[in-house]
Amino acid sequence: MRPPDEALIVIDVQNDFCPGGALAVADGDAIIPGLNALMSEYACVVLTQDWHPADHASFAVNQPGHAPYDTIAMPYGPQVLWPVHCVQGTRGAEFHPGLNAAAGQLILRKGFRAAIDSYSAFFENDHRTATGLDGWLRSRGIGKLTLAGLATDFCVGYSAQDAARLGFAVEVREDLSRAIDLNGSLAAARAAMRAAGVALVG
Repeated sequence: MRPPDEALIVIDVQNDFCPGGALAVADGDAIIPGLNALMSEYACVVLTQDWHPADHASFAVNQPGHAPYDTIAMPYGPQVLWPVHCVQGTRGAEFHPGLNAAAGQLILRKGFRAAIDSYSAFFENDHRTATGLDGWLRSRGIGKLTLAGLATDFCVGYSAQDAARLGFAVEVREDLSRAIDLNGSLAAARAAMRAAGVALVG
């Protein structure tokens, strides 16, 4: 087992982000066996889950005149518009059936506020509205985090950067993550993570 001050955060391994899903990440399901094995090494495992209302502002269908993957200006900054995905209560929002979700002590749902997206497990995209994960981890004496999941260049990357800025020692298992890589987003995310002090491993 890993030391008790370490936690694993498994990001958004949901049906809509896996092959056949509404916002599928290439080979997104290929990481699941490795994630299941890794979860068994940690006493503290957190699973995050995108959990959008159908009228979410980040869905292109809710922004007339725009198409998926356009970027628009929102009050909190630039926002990529996405296909409808991970709608609350739908099969697409469920964890992939191959994932050992029972290994998690906490399921953190994010993106449930219709007016703002939430890539990070720690903050909404305004970078101010906290999810409460920071306090939950600290109350358990956690100081080091390993992150993996979907997608490297969005929810994994934003979560890792925020965790590092909050003072955690952070590593991202690149071998157990997969990227969307939208217009160079993977290279940008890797550079941003390194600049924030995140270790990219695996």
